[in-house]
Amino acid sequence: MASDWRGDLRNHREAKDEYFGTDPHSPIPPEERDDFEGLSYYPIDESYRFELALQAHDDPDTVTVGTSTGGDREYLEWGEFRFEVDDEAVTLQAYKAEADDDRLWVPFRDATSGEETYGAGRYLDLEPESHRTTDGRWILDFNEAYNPTCAYSEQYECPLPPTANWLEVPIEAGEKTFH
Repeated sequence: MASDWRGDLRNHREAKDEYFGTDPHSPIPPEERDDFEGLSYYPIDESYRFELALQAHDDPDTVTVGTSTGGDREYLEWGEFRFEVDDEAVTLQAYKAEADDDRLWVPFRDATSGEETYGAGRYLDLEPESHRTTDGRWILDFNEAYNPTCAYSEQYECPLPPTANWLEVPIEAGEKTFH
């Protein structure tokens, strides 16, 4: 039986809104939580959901990524995803914090950044248990794109998407800007 990815995504969004509005560890500043009515999202759109092979790099480079507070973090540029959005060829790099980490991190900016979505960009986290197909491809679902914690409060330091992942196409899926 195929999974109900739309229902799973709706449930995830509801749980995130509940957490953001009530949990003491929420990135929403405490003084804003009483008025918090939930995050804004694009409608779920299957055309922004891809099953792709990761083109792994033979010798992953270590890249230094700037952060929202002027710091730096290092990641391994593990591989890339190649696909099309609105008939335009797109390539996104996938990163790992450590070589033995199973998950992939895909930060990106797109043509909606600073307009309808957070200006610094958004993230996708790809977990092997939930984002790998039986044939080894990865599920890259932009409906799951989310804002980093620094989008809600300046007290957080967030890595910024490297320029290699600045897309010229709009990705009208996932989380929109806060406020």
